[in-house]
Amino acid sequence: MEERSKEDTRSLLIRAGIIRQAHAGLYHLLPLGLRIQEKIERLIDRYMRGLGASKVSLSSLSSESLWQKSGRLADKSELFRLEDRKGAKYLLSPTHEEEITSLVGDIVSSYKELPLRLYQVTRKYRDELRPRGGLLRSREFLMKDLYTFDHTTDSALTTYHAVREAYSAFFREFKVPFLVAEADSGNIGGDLSHEFHFPATNGEDNIVSCDRCSYVSNEEKATKRPDPSSSEPDNNAVTVGDGCPRCDHGSLQVQPAIEIGHTFFLGTRYSDLLDARIMTPTAGTAPEPIQMGCHGIGISRMIAAVPEMLADEKGLRWPKVMAPFEVVIVPAAGNEDDAQSLYDTLNLAGTVGSEPENTIDAIIDNRQKEFVWKLKDADLVGYPIIVVLGRAWAKDRRCEVQCRALGIKKVEIDKEDVLETVSGLLARL
Repeated sequence: MEERSKEDTRSLLIRAGIIRQAHAGLYHLLPLGLRIQEKIERLIDRYMRGLGASKVSLSSLSSESLWQKSGRLADKSELFRLEDRKGAKYLLSPTHEEEITSLVGDIVSSYKELPLRLYQVTRKYRDELRPRGGLLRSREFLMKDLYTFDHTTDSALTTYHAVREAYSAFFREFKVPFLVAEADSGNIGGDLSHEFHFPATNGEDNIVSCDRCSYVSNEEKATKRPDPSSSEPDNNAVTVGDGCPRCDHGSLQVQPAIEIGHTFFLGTRYSDLLDARIMTPTAGTAPEPIQMGCHGIGISRMIAAVPEMLADEKGLRWPKVMAPFEVVIVPAAGNEDDAQSLYDTLNLAGTVGSEPENTIDAIIDNRQKEFVWKLKDADLVGYPIIVVLGRAWAKDRRCEVQCRALGIKKVEIDKEDVLETVSGLLARL
C-alpha cells in the first residue's frame, strides 16, 4: 500500500473526472469511469465463459412475496420497498438469490439439465443508513453475480472450488495484492464461504492471517490456538500475536482490507424454501431440492478499492487491465498534428488479425488547456503511460515517456522507437 497525501480516494475520483456525486450515496459514472467499469466487465465475461456460465439479466424489481418465502424479508432495514398503484409490494433488489432460484425452479425439472451456471452484471440497491467512502458503501452499486446449480453436494462443492480458482485467477490479472479469507455466510445463508479482499489502510474489514501457514480468515470467523493450560475455550476476540489455530508455531496478524468479492456454497438454503426441485436417480417419486452456490464481485467497489492501494501524491494510478486508457499523448501547443500521427501509430499497432486486448489503447489530450495543466491532469487520472510531445519534440523530434508504476519519470526517445518502447513498458505492467 502506497504512502500518499491525505486526500481521500472519493475526492481523487471526483477531481479526476471518474465519478460525480448525484445525491447522498448515489454516483454518476463519467466517460473515464465508464471505460474502467466496462474493462472490468469484459474481463469478468472472459472468466465466466471459462466456467461455462451463460449471461442473463434479471429485473431490478423483486416481489416481496418471494423474500417472505425465503425468510429474508424480516431483515428489511436496508431494503428499498415500494408498491404499485394496485397495492402489489416490490423491492429494489440488493441481491437476486430469490429471483434466480424461482426462475430456475420454473424451468429445470431433471438432474440431466444440470449443472447450470448463470451470471449477470447488474445494479443493486441498499438503503444504507450512512453512505460513506464514495463507491465503497453507496446506495446503488454494480455487481457481478454468478449462480450455480448442481444435483449432488459433491458436484456443487466441485463447482464451488472451481469458481474460487477462477476468482483468484481473475484478481491476479490486476497485479495487486489480494487476500482470500474464510468467512461467515451472514444473511445470504449456507455453511461455506470465502471473501476476496484488497488490503488497504482505510479498509472497513479486518483480516486475520498466520505468519507461518496459509490460514486467512475474516475477523468474525477467526479463531486462535487454544491455551493448552486451560480446559475452557477462549472466546475473546483474536488479537495480533495470538497463536494460529492451524499450525503449531505461527502467530496471527491483523490487517485492514476492503472486500471486493465473495463466494457462498448455499446448499439447499433457497431451493428448498422456493421449491426449486429436480428428479434425480435416487429421488424416487419425490423431487429433491437443487444444490446451489452464489458468487459475487463488487465492480463499483473495485473502482474505489484499487486506488486505495495504488494512489500516490500525484493522483490515481490504475493497473493496465482496468485503466481508462493505457496511454495518453500530451502535446504542447503546435504539436497537435504530430500527436495525431503518433496516436495512429500506437492505436493501429497489431490491429490486423489481433484481439482487441492485444492492441494499444491510447488517447490524445487535445483539450484547450495549458500544457502544464494537462500534464498534471494526466498524473491525476492515473494513465499507466504518458507520452509527452514538448520542447524535445519541437527541437529534435524526441518525445518523453513516463510510467509511474515502473518508476520511470522521464525518458526521451526518437519517434521511430515510440511503438517499441511503449509496447515494452505495457508488457511489464
